[in-house]
Amino acid sequence: MNAAPNPTVLDKARAGDASAFNQLVTEHWDRIFSRAFSLLRNREDAEEVAQDTFLRAQRALPGFEGGAAFGAWLYRIATNLSHNKYWYWRARGKAVSFSLDAPLGEESDGSWHDLIPDDAIGPGREAANNEFVVRVREGLERLKPHYREILVLRIVRNMDYEEIAEELELSIGTVKSRISRAREALRTEIGHD
Repeated sequence: MNAAPNPTVLDKARAGDASAFNQLVTEHWDRIFSRAFSLLRNREDAEEVAQDTFLRAQRALPGFEGGAAFGAWLYRIATNLSHNKYWYWRARGKAVSFSLDAPLGEESDGSWHDLIPDDAIGPGREAANNEFVVRVREGLERLKPHYREILVLRIVRNMDYEEIAEELELSIGTVKSRISRAREALRTEIGHD
């Protein structure tokens, strides 16, 4: 997690110093992009949200009083913009789809198809497995964003509870209970009560 920016850099940026604001962007870009990418699962959309986050922050910066940490403030802006973008596309029936051969994440060489056990004996078994993956993917899409997000962090990105707690700024107990509720919601969505 990035440390709080040097108060003088933040003050200079608030006063309109472009180089100071660029320094803030450099310090916080990776975390803001990662947040948007974890919610949207699409590099181009995540880059757009990260850019919009900093544009909005720059416009609102003169009124930023520092009651919240600057990084946390940016994180909330990115989260809200990501949720808005997701629901905008979903409401228009254009939610992001992906291939089963697509990589699970930037740090992984595996694909979504690799989540299926490779004990398929014939085409019938493979078709059943493919149907299950599709049901899981569709079930994930129907989950509330905070449930989908935490399952992607835990299962797809293989993050441990502490990493998830830091990423989402939650307690470990909250992370564990949310994962449990998210798994139950997913089971309900895919019809495995």
